[in-house]
Amino acid sequence: MTQRIDNRTKRREAPARTATFTAFGLAAEAEPLAPGLYVVATPIGNLRDVSFRALSVLAAADAILAEDTRVTKTLLAHYGITTPLAAYHEHSNEAVRERMVHRIREGQALALVSDAGTPLVSDPGYKLVQAAIEEGLPVTPIPGPSAILTALVVSGLPTDRFFFEGFLPPKSAARRTRLAEIANIPGTLMLFEGPHRLPEMLADAAAILGERQAVVARELTKLFETIRRGTLPELAEMFAQEGPPKGEIVVLIGEASKDMQAAEVDAVLDTKLEAALKSHSIKDAAALVAAELNIPKRDAYARALTLARKDT
Repeated sequence: MTQRIDNRTKRREAPARTATFTAFGLAAEAEPLAPGLYVVATPIGNLRDVSFRALSVLAAADAILAEDTRVTKTLLAHYGITTPLAAYHEHSNEAVRERMVHRIREGQALALVSDAGTPLVSDPGYKLVQAAIEEGLPVTPIPGPSAILTALVVSGLPTDRFFFEGFLPPKSAARRTRLAEIANIPGTLMLFEGPHRLPEMLADAAAILGERQAVVARELTKLFETIRRGTLPELAEMFAQEGPPKGEIVVLIGEASKDMQAAEVDAVLDTKLEAALKSHSIKDAAALVAAELNIPKRDAYARALTLARKDT
């Protein structure tokens, strides 16, 4: 314990560099940081969206843990920040986390950032946060930009309840199964998707979720920001004709009407029965799915009979 205190005192008395940043052409001195892990939100595209507090933390930290150091260097260079960078990404193992925790335990302040936006949202980092918490070390959020909330507030879809799914499975069959599973979640559904998979994903969503209102938000806060609105079939047809777009994409899907919800329940039943019928008898498949969906066995059996007859 004595050695830790000595190390901290030495670091604070003789800093290796001046903690400053530059904004609006003016140099500002960053406030000193207490030891701990700082989870820092950074711009999702427009560098001017960063907060002064985030800049101060990034400048004053002993090191910045970045998902991709090349991306973060651009932000730091823009604001004249010289804090050392260290890579922390989804492939970082437990030994790396232990080293980071050790540094905090020894009195350092580490800032965690992702490529863009708020860390830990479909990005690595939660294991490091978890490790710091388990050690009783301070974890401080530095709030700021988020692609999810940015897309939500311009979507025109209900904002009182929403569910963030992240990325759907890359294969169509698994993707349709997952869409069926989340179909009846009350509120606006929010997804990330890669541009090359967007047309296929929209086609699958239209097939499973039907005529729901939806939004495709692309390149948010950037020069070519685009917001497309329409029903899922309309958007699916639009991007099927245009082909995959470029850039980062958020897809939002509105909640189903009561009539649509009933139809989607039937779609979920069919999807699960069809999967079960591949390896079970009609009776066993119906029993399994009825138990999973908590519906009467007779209803599941009747539908399983209909599906089996279609395949013969």
